[in-house]
Amino acid sequence: MRYAYYPGCSLLSSAKEYDASVRLVFARLGIELVDIEDWNCCGAVHAEGEGVINLPARNLALAEAQGLNKVVAPCSGCYRNLRRASKAVAGDKAVRRQVNATLPAGLELQGDVDVLHPLYVLLTEYGLDKIKAQVVRPLSEWKVASYYGCMLTRPKDVFDSTERPQGLDALMAVLGAQVVDYPYKAKCCGGALAISHSQVTARLSGNVLSSAKERGADVITLACPMCHTALDLYQAKAAQAMEREIDLPVLYFTQLMGLALGIEARQLGFERHVVSPRAQLVRLGV
Repeated sequence: MRYAYYPGCSLLSSAKEYDASVRLVFARLGIELVDIEDWNCCGAVHAEGEGVINLPARNLALAEAQGLNKVVAPCSGCYRNLRRASKAVAGDKAVRRQVNATLPAGLELQGDVDVLHPLYVLLTEYGLDKIKAQVVRPLSEWKVASYYGCMLTRPKDVFDSTERPQGLDALMAVLGAQVVDYPYKAKCCGGALAISHSQVTARLSGNVLSSAKERGADVITLACPMCHTALDLYQAKAAQAMEREIDLPVLYFTQLMGLALGIEARQLGFERHVVSPRAQLVRLGV
């Protein structure tokens, strides 16, 4: 299994632990990730007009130029943007022509390039049974609440439900964790408003954190750097907004996979989190 890899801006800066854990887990499973050369920002939440499609589509053309027609994008925002562009180009010849007109000489998007989040690679192309067979350190001591946020299940298609997603829960169960169901798993955390309207982010992320905490979770897992910022970095503000203590570690799902697959904790970047998971790691015997 071989895929083009699009890290995006966050995984090489604020979310280095996510990048490291994705690479380590995929290598452990025998899945090859090939970095897209000269990739550019997908536009995040700020791109407007034709840039909404053109910026991410350039990365698709770069992947195709490297002989790869499947792209893995770990950031949920990048995944949403690149997948939206891939579907737009595949569904409209006029959009493809417009995109190709903006590309530099020698670069052209000729075929259809599929975009996958690493979660969906694991669920639909690798398989939960194969993952389960390689678990050497079950997460049986952890009650894990999966957080999907706004973008992981969009654009709406075959992978998961936008209202009641289950993919992360299914993966956590295979890793041996006690899966916690809670009503805010797919509600917005306000991550995009963290700088401009921090109190809104504090309230929205507080709702998510409090909901998981009330259902007994001792860890939240997710797949989005922006959501991680809202739930981890802003957790103290969220606690103030909710007028309660929270103290709930927020970890990337590939960090949990790494632990379950026997990768050393020191390689997975747990020290980078604001809310320390040390107590949970000790309980797991790490």
